[in-house]
Amino acid sequence: MAQINPSILSADFARLAEEAKAVEGADWLHVDVMDNHFVPNLTLGVPIVEALSKATDTPLDCHLMIEDADRWAPSYVEAGAGSVTFHAEAAAAPVRLAREIRAKGARASMALKPATPIEPYEDLLPELDMLLIMTVEPGFGGQAFLDIMLPKIRRTRELISKHGLELWLQVDGGVSAATIERCAEAGADVFVAGSAVYGAADPAAAVRDLRALADVATAAAPWACDH
Repeated sequence: MAQINPSILSADFARLAEEAKAVEGADWLHVDVMDNHFVPNLTLGVPIVEALSKATDTPLDCHLMIEDADRWAPSYVEAGAGSVTFHAEAAAAPVRLAREIRAKGARASMALKPATPIEPYEDLLPELDMLLIMTVEPGFGGQAFLDIMLPKIRRTRELISKHGLELWLQVDGGVSAATIERCAEAGADVFVAGSAVYGAADPAAAVRDLRALADVATAAAPWACDH
């Protein structure tokens, strides 16, 4: 079944606890951490993640768009994140970092910017629990989905299948009712949705609708039929 992770980047920051409760049917709550260095935007950090983890039963999926990920990523596990994603472009020792995140008890995930190819990281895939393909340039919510990322999603799914891995494939950026089926057909199974959820009149219903669209597209996708 497809997983839907609403992004609190599109939520009301003054009401984060309530916004988290509004999507309690979601699989994970996606938390975008930006440092105004790796990306040109500044959001939130460890204290907010720690507070959120106490305010919701939905597990936290922290996406670190920050420099020096090797130093900071483990502290997000300690703050309560169930999954921590670091960027390949910001990690000096990605294998060591993934192992440290796992050793602390969270799922380890690596993200790739749109221009970063997947192929150089093929041998690292067994060290990860999830790989995130950015379908917009990281840094801001509300951007238009980049269709040119669909072949990259397909290639990544092929590598996951080639190695027989139980690796989740996440997409983040411009995911909505208009784009989620294409992502699922290409091979994604975890979907970050910001404005498509929090911009809806009923965020919980939006989560259910997106999951249903993705499940139907996945059922008909060649990559899923091979399983």
